[in-house]
Amino acid sequence: MQRMSESNNRPRHFVISAKAGIHQDISASRIYSVYILASKRHGTLYIGVTANLAARMVAHRNGTGSSFTRKYRVTTLVHVEQYHDIRDAIAREKALKKWKRSWKLRLIEEGNPGWDDLFDRINV
Repeated sequence: MQRMSESNNRPRHFVISAKAGIHQDISASRIYSVYILASKRHGTLYIGVTANLAARMVAHRNGTGSSFTRKYRVTTLVHVEQYHDIRDAIAREKALKKWKRSWKLRLIEEGNPGWDDLFDRINV
């Protein structure tokens, strides 16, 4: 797992690389996940935020996560960032949703160049 800090005045968050396991409990505090799902490599993308990534992924895979992910079969977890403060997680989700598609693809490629499904690395 990599720690990233964009600047000294921004809160630190965690980015999960494809080479690391995803840990739901980084510390005793609650962890909020901002995540990106894909239908396939360079396919349809979905960005969400949750306090329980494992449960949310099960919901997406069962077709109950959102009508968008069900309709477009967007179920591959390709990027995860974790935060200790829900406000930071929501702000990041909103920012990512405003990004150009090319920026989102680059973000995924940097942390997960093989577009591996990170779902199996979640510690439930």
